[in-house]
Amino acid sequence: MKIYGLLVDDESRCVHYHSEKDIVSLQCYECKKYYACYQCHNALENHNFAPYPLSLTEDRPILCGKCKKILTFQEYQKQTACPYCKTFFNSGCKEHHSYYFK
Repeated sequence: MKIYGLLVDDESRCVHYHSEKDIVSLQCYECKKYYACYQCHNALENHNFAPYPLSLTEDRPILCGKCKKILTFQEYQKQTACPYCKTFFNSGCKEHHSYYFK
């Protein structure tokens, strides 16, 4: 799965978010591409990042940059780490919830 963004490393860290725990990429609902962050998306696409509707419970809009598994929102929101590889997520990502989900 390709992860888009500015200066993205092999675990999904970008120029904007690059701590050890910044391993989550999120899918734009409009273009369906996984981006390291909404800022990278908005810099590279001709449309703003479109938040993913939470009503689509079976869709998988979250990608773990470490193991490359895709997650549902329900899997992601209940975890402090990836349920597959157990790598910790950045807890600060919850502050940006409204950018990524509606």
